[in-house]
Amino acid sequence: MRSTPFNPGLKPTLLAVMVSAGCLPVMAATTNTTTSNSTTDQPTLTVTATPQSDFKAGGDQLVPAFLDGQVAHGGRMGMLGEQKAMDVPFNVIGFTSKMIQDQQAKTIADVVRNDAGVQNVKGYGNFAESYRIRGFKLDGDAMTYGGLAGIVPRQVIDASLVDRVEIFKGANALLNGSAESGVGGMINLEPKHADDTPLTRVGVDYTSGSQVGGTADIGRRFGDSNQFGVRFNAVNREGGTEVDGEKKRTTAASLGLDYRGDRLRTSLDVGYQKKTFHHTRNGINISGIDFIPDVPKNSSNYSQKWIFSDIESEFGLAKAEYDLTDQWTAYAALGAQHTHEVGNYGTPKVLNSEGDATIGRFQTNRVQDNMSGMVGLRGDFATGPVTHKVNIGYSAMTANAKNTYRMSYGNDADTNIYDTHDVAQPDTVYSGGTKFGDPLTTYRSRSQGYLLSDTLGFFDDTLLATLGARHQKVVVRNYGYDGAEDPTTRFSRSHWLPAYGLLYKATESVSLYANHTESLTPGTAAPFGTDNYGSVTGIIHAKQNEVGVKADFGRVGGSLALFEIKQPVGIKNNNVYTLSGEQRNRGVELNVFGEPVLGLRLNGSTTWIDPDMTKTGDSNEDGKTAIGVPRFTAALGAEYDIKPIDGLTATALLNYTGSQYANLANTMKMDSYTTLDLGLRYRMKVNQNDMVWRVGVDNVTNEKYWANVDDSGTYLTQGDPRTVKVSMSYDF
Repeated sequence: MRSTPFNPGLKPTLLAVMVSAGCLPVMAATTNTTTSNSTTDQPTLTVTATPQSDFKAGGDQLVPAFLDGQVAHGGRMGMLGEQKAMDVPFNVIGFTSKMIQDQQAKTIADVVRNDAGVQNVKGYGNFAESYRIRGFKLDGDAMTYGGLAGIVPRQVIDASLVDRVEIFKGANALLNGSAESGVGGMINLEPKHADDTPLTRVGVDYTSGSQVGGTADIGRRFGDSNQFGVRFNAVNREGGTEVDGEKKRTTAASLGLDYRGDRLRTSLDVGYQKKTFHHTRNGINISGIDFIPDVPKNSSNYSQKWIFSDIESEFGLAKAEYDLTDQWTAYAALGAQHTHEVGNYGTPKVLNSEGDATIGRFQTNRVQDNMSGMVGLRGDFATGPVTHKVNIGYSAMTANAKNTYRMSYGNDADTNIYDTHDVAQPDTVYSGGTKFGDPLTTYRSRSQGYLLSDTLGFFDDTLLATLGARHQKVVVRNYGYDGAEDPTTRFSRSHWLPAYGLLYKATESVSLYANHTESLTPGTAAPFGTDNYGSVTGIIHAKQNEVGVKADFGRVGGSLALFEIKQPVGIKNNNVYTLSGEQRNRGVELNVFGEPVLGLRLNGSTTWIDPDMTKTGDSNEDGKTAIGVPRFTAALGAEYDIKPIDGLTATALLNYTGSQYANLANTMKMDSYTTLDLGLRYRMKVNQNDMVWRVGVDNVTNEKYWANVDDSGTYLTQGDPRTVKVSMSYDF
């Protein structure tokens, strides 16, 4: 702890610059006015937070935030815990709850668009948020929560429930072995826990067309040394959007309990979320045409009133760490989630350039139950001049899905995406399962693996070599809708997956690194229209090589990376979807963030990718660009403190996405697009408490564009129209 005389003319931003320049340790500060012993009787500024030098890597303590608190240069690396990016030979960055609140982000997709290496992709004709990291798909269900796989709510997750959104780039079986996807990277969500400073925050928000919401965030610590913590979050938001007739509703809450003892640290996080979509636009089906249709006007809704989705999830996570000695710590975690999804989906299948289409009905009743856990031991020791940080662990995850459906295939209604009228719900033609209200098991999977890693430090830890391996086993079972197992789609595979990395600290501010990582995960499900629709198509073994440089100069930080990833991919041969192809992505990533000029904060990134398809079995497709992967993307966020008015900040976020191909033959190409978001934030005092007003406009120019296409090249998703967001939060 450190105290320094308080100068009334010293602005908070100047203090931040002094911190970043090394005049003060980097830390979060709280101001307490007290009486000094000096004759001037000046108040003092007392810094009470823990400095970055006290950060202990490897556990659950979050990496300290960078400068204004929106970006963390580091994050969770699966079973290796929270790590500073400058100390590991891997690429990881974190976005904090402050960024979530300042940008009025509603879901995780709103947060990750701050990184050009992550592309938001909608699901197969539903409302799921999925992602492409380095050009490879990561299902929203596969994100980790507190480092544990398989327990996040299904399809869409409200951002108000999490404290950090951390992005790890690259294949990550060594770190997240039980996760069901993540060849190009992994997104980890950290739960909210109480800080030492008491928090009682309430908020209201409005989103055009007519969504109104309310939030509450309450945190307290108790005990002689604040060892007990409680954090409660709740949100309810519902109403229409800027798309005609579209309505959405969110109800969510989470409770985080934790204990911080001298040697024992435990936590329990439980949550509930219900997402409801009614008459919501979810894209178009282009499988019957050989061109990209014109984009409808932004407010057009080519959905139907009978289309809806209700997704209700309960989830929980229990964790414990115990310091056996000062050098050795045992850790364990156990989590689970239960989800019930009922939906009536319909996506217009376009027939011609005039927008004529047919729309069918696919009704589903799905129950998902996952359980995940890990246990391990980490420690450090030295052998002569060489230091060691070792981790020995085991993790496993099971997934059980029950599903039934009704569909109107062949009995679809006529519509038009440019001139849409209400049509009656088509009658059922096919159904899966004899009892729609009581689905049987259709899918099971089990992933488990043993981890062993050692980071060796040479020359006073200026050269770090990370060596590790995981023995990973993946088992997949598919069942018919009558509950009978399909032996032709039964897969089991185990493999030793090595990972190694090298990091050299050239200076205190610059690190050079290289790594090799691999992953072993269940394959993707065959898309609708194929003969093996719905079946998981085998086991995917992917490999990555990466080199790069990282920098952290106090006021400015960033990274530059070059990578290559190879992964088997699904290809349709004779209308059967199999893992018979290969996708090879080579790319360059650049991230820069910080405050280069006093009062001006930037967060920018660019990604160049060469996504080649190989081994497709078709000479017309070999060497072509992969579906849905733009060669160039960029994101630039900026904030500027408008000094004539204390507390007023202007914000902007610019996103550019290059053109994308929608088929393997590369004859259907989506145009590039650029979106611009602008906003203002004003912080004021009311009864000595903070009140913050935020006003933002997303897609200021009302850009009309196709945002993305799914991996099969079947569904195009239209970008969101211009949207106004207003919110107010009050701390008391």
